[in-house]
Amino acid sequence: MSDPTPDAEPADRLAVDFGDDGLVPAVAQDADSGEVLMLAYVNQEALARTRETGRAHYYSRSRDELWEKGATSGHTQDVREVRVDCDADTLLYLVDQAGGACHTGHRSCFHRTLEGDHVGERVFEPDAVYE
Repeated sequence: MSDPTPDAEPADRLAVDFGDDGLVPAVAQDADSGEVLMLAYVNQEALARTRETGRAHYYSRSRDELWEKGATSGHTQDVREVRVDCDADTLLYLVDQAGGACHTGHRSCFHRTLEGDHVGERVFEPDAVYE
């Protein structure tokens, strides 16, 4: 039987292009609903930790450090699958989100329109979580 996608590379051979700054954007998407939850950045170590643990890890540009989603809040992301885009310079984390993904208490970081309308669901009180 022939391979239906002869130009596809096995995942262990796919080289992610981390660019000049060593980071790639990673979109976290609810694995069941398809809702886009957040965008963060990932370096090689964060991706390796995500693959090792099954929990989403990111790189904070403002704090200049690796972080595990939910380590402080308890609002973790269990990663079902990591996908890479066609240019290998953006990742998609398909996740099971516990609680809210946004530090403002919303399920998704994308809870406002450009007009300023609130369109998202607040699922926790941030002051109670981030004391």
